[in-house]
Amino acid sequence: MSGAPTVSTNPQTAKMKKDESFLGKLGGTLVRKKKSKEVSDLHEEGKNAINAPLLPSGTDIHPEDTLLEENAERIMLDPTSRENPKFKDLLKVLIDWINSELEEERIIVKDLEEDCYDGQVLQKLFEKLSGRKLNVAEVTQSEIGQKQKLQTVLEAVNDVLRPHGWTVEWSVDSIHSKNLVAIIYLLVALAMHFQAPIRLPEHVSVQVVVVKKREGILQTALMTKELTSTTEMMMGRFERDAFDTLLDHAPDKLNVVKTSLITFVNKHLNKLNLEVTELESQFADGVYLILLMGLLEDYFVPLYNFFLTPESFEQKVHNVAFAFELMQEGGLKKPKARPEDVVNLNLKSTLRVLYNLFTNYKTSV
Repeated sequence: MSGAPTVSTNPQTAKMKKDESFLGKLGGTLVRKKKSKEVSDLHEEGKNAINAPLLPSGTDIHPEDTLLEENAERIMLDPTSRENPKFKDLLKVLIDWINSELEEERIIVKDLEEDCYDGQVLQKLFEKLSGRKLNVAEVTQSEIGQKQKLQTVLEAVNDVLRPHGWTVEWSVDSIHSKNLVAIIYLLVALAMHFQAPIRLPEHVSVQVVVVKKREGILQTALMTKELTSTTEMMMGRFERDAFDTLLDHAPDKLNVVKTSLITFVNKHLNKLNLEVTELESQFADGVYLILLMGLLEDYFVPLYNFFLTPESFEQKVHNVAFAFELMQEGGLKKPKARPEDVVNLNLKSTLRVLYNLFTNYKTSV
């Protein structure tokens, strides 16, 4: 009997073919999705390579950086700068200084970013340095409260610093977002303005990553920020006087000035069988300055008030600072130089101090 060939249909076989067909389609879909994702990743990688060509390795763009408003920017410290020995030294000096100033408040700072961002430490530090009491809440937990406190503190700081030529390199947002560079700029300015008894390391620079949002796209660039210059420039950059001119334009006359000052101080120190031959080194520990003030004002300085044979940097600074106090008690203006500068053999600072004595006591017997 002729007819169409008989095909044996096995339900099991049919199901397998159907499954294979389904899996094949599914596999194809998965492959297409995988390829699509790879293309998307490649596109994203390319976009990042274009948008962030200068981003150093090891720098993380935090989630909040992607939430920047249009034309806004965020500044982050390059991780390699954190390992710079001079930068670490600067951090330590600033932290030790704050802890010393706020010891009576029982405030201990360990991390500038974590301990300064909410305004509490900055408030206490400014109040201690300036002698002003700020009208702010003592404890603020909310972000709004913290920023309001920061606003009050920074307005007071800026009112004090701006008239003296300080460039404001900080803001409420930068401090509150824990921008370490902004925090350091602020602390260095306060330390310099209020003549903190510390020695900041000179020429400390760091690399920062500047993240900006332009047309919805993050753009990054590297910048160098100078946190400190020379001590002399930081302390006296707006107070150039006769000694600046003398050293810059007439160094040949420097020996004449030094000879006059040596003659003046020896005229009095010889009464104690003491003699000075080198100004910058022999006044660096403060002992001769103290004895000289006693001779000029005709009184005996009790030995328990100073270190007769100072050994440490701190003891020498104590002596010079004490000599400055004696000068002010004698009616002289507060010396422009810092005690640390005299201890560190800064010739110009020592000349300023001695010349001030010379002009006030040159007629003394």
